[in-house]
Amino acid sequence: MNNAAFQTPPPRNEPVLGHAPGAPERAQLQARLRELRAQPVDIPLVIGGREVRTGVTHEIRAPHERSLVLGVYHAAGAAEAMQAVDAALEARPAWGRMAFEDRAAVFLKAADLLAGGWRATLNGATMLGQSKNAFQAEIDSACELIDFLRFNVHYARQIYHDQPLSPPGVWNRVQYRPLEGFVFAVPPFNFTSIAGNLPTAPAILGNTVVWKPASTAVYSAWHIHQLLAAAGLPPGVINFVPGSGADVGDPVLASPHLAGLHFTGSAATFNHMWRTIGANIDRYRTYPRIVGETGGKDFVVAHASADVPALATALVRGAFEYQGQKCSAASRAYIPDSLWPAVKAAMLDQLASVRMGSVEDFGNFVNAVIDAKAYGSITGYIEDARRSGVAEILAGGTYADAEGYFIAPTVIQASDPGYRTMCEEIFGPVLTVHVYPEARFAETLEVVDATSPYALTGAIFAQDRRAVVQAADALEGAAGNFYVNDKPTGAVVGQQPFGGARASGTNDKAGSYLNLVRWVSARAIKETFDPPRDHRYPFLLPDR
Repeated sequence: MNNAAFQTPPPRNEPVLGHAPGAPERAQLQARLRELRAQPVDIPLVIGGREVRTGVTHEIRAPHERSLVLGVYHAAGAAEAMQAVDAALEARPAWGRMAFEDRAAVFLKAADLLAGGWRATLNGATMLGQSKNAFQAEIDSACELIDFLRFNVHYARQIYHDQPLSPPGVWNRVQYRPLEGFVFAVPPFNFTSIAGNLPTAPAILGNTVVWKPASTAVYSAWHIHQLLAAAGLPPGVINFVPGSGADVGDPVLASPHLAGLHFTGSAATFNHMWRTIGANIDRYRTYPRIVGETGGKDFVVAHASADVPALATALVRGAFEYQGQKCSAASRAYIPDSLWPAVKAAMLDQLASVRMGSVEDFGNFVNAVIDAKAYGSITGYIEDARRSGVAEILAGGTYADAEGYFIAPTVIQASDPGYRTMCEEIFGPVLTVHVYPEARFAETLEVVDATSPYALTGAIFAQDRRAVVQAADALEGAAGNFYVNDKPTGAVVGQQPFGGARASGTNDKAGSYLNLVRWVSARAIKETFDPPRDHRYPFLLPDR
């Protein structure tokens, strides 16, 4: 290889395909959905490039069509988890020494493959396995994952090129080494792009990974693994190990070679993993990097000057796209009494046109929630509101699980801003509205800030700029992603780095260099060209 300082291709956000009637991508996706339905898969573990079938299998069923079996996956136990650790450690030296341009080429190729012939496969797998409609799949499993791959390569190059000053006679430089050990990647079910980003972001920087996909999203994760293999990812760099959190997580977290945890999921699970790492701290060879994005109880605050149609649309989209199963979903709203009649009418009018059903019917805006556990939890909140005496169900409130786990978009009005659906993360299609006296805008901002331990996303709707400034100041710590006159969902890689603090995580901002820099260990190197040859400094010389 000739010596050169290679430039990586400038990243750009992948265009969102519309899948409108008559569009070629619509026909391609519909054809691929039919193929995927007809081809159940037998998904193995992949450890060091070797397929492993444990015989402990779990069915993969479509949440919106419970009778549709998409395949089975083999679950790892402690023995397979430790095999994956060993495979990651074995692959680490060669992968870490590989030139950056060669590592980068794997992920850039994966992005291009996904932008082309693999697009319908990842979108279709996400639609069937996680019950996302065509648009929600397109912005997630295609566009956002492509963006993560391209932009993370770009950010890695920026990190490598960030070098210190060198005075005359000295050359200072910084080497950005992979972490000393392996990274454990644990993604959630709700975003295929996150399932791809959590293992690949550390790998781009030369780390090797044990990847435990969410049990309810193994289907799309398997296709990501196949995509990376098609792009030339060497064996052992990312080891695919589905299984339960205890069976896989406990032995992996006990390994002395754990160097990092890349996590997205519930705060309770993250807290458990952090406590486990803390309890094991004396056995680790290095302090593990802990990067996590957890839950949210995301808010929309309206000022009396808010644009009513824009606000109503933001509430419907922000609360009910992907059935509210986004950590950024609008879950609580604060509307002034002077606007509430108009906002309520506009919101209910829009909801009246929302259809719910299978993802394969492109006319459905809402599909199924992920599984029986989620269904039971969400409907429990709805029934509690029905019985509460301090809350009123304004829309939805109905549900059925005979064919799939369907819950109608539900709007609750709560007179008490401390009512549980205003405070607790529901992770479903439930929006709770509190109507406040218009004159108490400042006090309401204090309530918003104090209501939830989370601090992920939030939005202010106001035409009056003074109100925007007032809300932004009062809610500075309440949201890591803050939106002005827009819904609190839909962060785009390279545009809105994503993450929150407080109980919402470590705020390491996926989709920016801030996340990538966590996966390197810097070594400063000073080289002196003409070193001193006598210990005496000039001040030691006698006066003349």
